Amino acid sequence: MKLDAEVLEVFTNELKLCGVKPGENLVVLTADDEWQENAHAFMAAAGRLGATTFNLNVRRGERNAVGVQGRHPLVGNELAMRTLKSADMVIDMVGLLFSREQAEIQAAGVRILRVMEPFHVLKQMFPTEDLRRRVEHAKGMLERARELRFASAAGTDVTYRLGQYPVISEYGYTFEPGRWDHFPSGFSFTQGDDGGVDGTVVLQPGDILCAFKKYVESAVTLRIEKGYVVDISGTGMDAQLIKSYIDSFGDPRAYAVSHIGWGLNEKARWYQFSVTRNLPGEHVMNALSFYGNVLFSLGPNLEVGGTNDTACHLDLPMRRCSLWLDGERILEDGDIVHPAMRVVTAA
Repeated sequence: MKLDAEVLEVFTNELKLCGVKPGENLVVLTADDEWQENAHAFMAAAGRLGATTFNLNVRRGERNAVGVQGRHPLVGNELAMRTLKSADMVIDMVGLLFSREQAEIQAAGVRILRVMEPFHVLKQMFPTEDLRRRVEHAKGMLERARELRFASAAGTDVTYRLGQYPVISEYGYTFEPGRWDHFPSGFSFTQGDDGGVDGTVVLQPGDILCAFKKYVESAVTLRIEKGYVVDISGTGMDAQLIKSYIDSFGDPRAYAVSHIGWGLNEKARWYQFSVTRNLPGEHVMNALSFYGNVLFSLGPNLEVGGTNDTACHLDLPMRRCSLWLDGERILEDGDIVHPAMRVVTAA
């Protein structure tokens, strides 16, 4: 397989940010024939840095489809799990997020980097030290906060009690043992306390339904009581679409409010789906990370140490919202106003 020089350079720089060094063992985890060119390039990049590397390829199968959270080919595969837990670093191109297996690998001290976007997105959103600084500042503020509120002129007004669950930061690389990150990314998030989320969320045209890779076209109102969506209403098709999708899993836990955070990556594009909808392999990291979005979500919370492992996960990045931590304003109408998190531009 031929190597593209630009791809090799970008992946080498990414692994440098991850602290890959001579003597380390790096495993590239793939399924079937997915992402083989990227996998080959990552192994070549690791070799340039002196690491020992190989590709662990597993069979996905019908029950382990891409997009079904926490369901993947490592379930019950003890040999693969032992191999991965023996590595220093794993490049995850299968999608282990929201799974007990990912948590088990991390607990063994292995750092994990999820990479499931095509090269044009990896290059466009390549991480920086300044992005890391801003994301980690957001993490620190979330860790200290005991209440998060976000609202909008459209009628959103919801409050989260905080403190029960840890805060996770994603800035696009990982160099600490046991840490997971997603290349590319750019946000921090946490989970409201059990039973501690109440209010109303109103999705507006231009907000994003990540599960369908489409924009909201008609207003949808979600009424939330004690951490669960108890009513979904709207006059257009989007309300029906969301409710039918959640109900299709046959799991009442799919209505649970999941993580909450905000996007900080100025390189991410809100409009990405409009210009790349016909390109194969693109996922949702532009949508999750774009600067100033409120990342509201429903479904599982294993990622923050919870017990909800429902397979239904809905990320719903929202525009034009204001957000406060313990009364201190972080966003105003979709713009980052806290000075420590604003992008610094050259004069």
